[in-house]
Amino acid sequence: VRVLRLKENVALLARLLGSTSHGGFPVVWRPKSGHAEVFQGTIKRLELCMLLEKEHIFESETNHEAFTSSHPLSYHKITVEKLPDLSRLTILLSRYTTDPRYQQLFINLEPYINKSAMSVQAHFSLQRTYIIFRTLGIRHLTVVDPQNRVVGIITRKDLMPLPLEQKLKLQLAPQ
Repeated sequence: VRVLRLKENVALLARLLGSTSHGGFPVVWRPKSGHAEVFQGTIKRLELCMLLEKEHIFESETNHEAFTSSHPLSYHKITVEKLPDLSRLTILLSRYTTDPRYQQLFINLEPYINKSAMSVQAHFSLQRTYIIFRTLGIRHLTVVDPQNRVVGIITRKDLMPLPLEQKLKLQLAPQ
């Protein structure tokens, strides 16, 4: 599972978006040093792309205690159905991954994540998971352990009948 932190590095985000096609990502947070990272919510790929187009929200502060978004973007500026200019985004992602300045810049994702995103426990019923997808129309569902640590993600594709049957046969086949 590819997870993001509440305060994420710009270059790492650009590399992740360039190397994956995932539609959304779980966001985690470490409450205290030495503690495990726990699930906080999710953020969609399109929202991340829109955030990366707004360089004025990048911050160089690495002290996570003092790190805040001074001027968070409004909801309508980051929620889109499709990217307005894919070629511009491709150029930006390339610049962010190659220019050393962006290794030191961060985005505070906290104002933009869906904190009410659904999650299920690792041993949750497959049938109930399917019902959640069908009734709520969600695209992905984060899987957590009893300590709320991210252990996986389920997508709509994972629950399609044929691939699901094949996966179950592999799991149930004698070793």
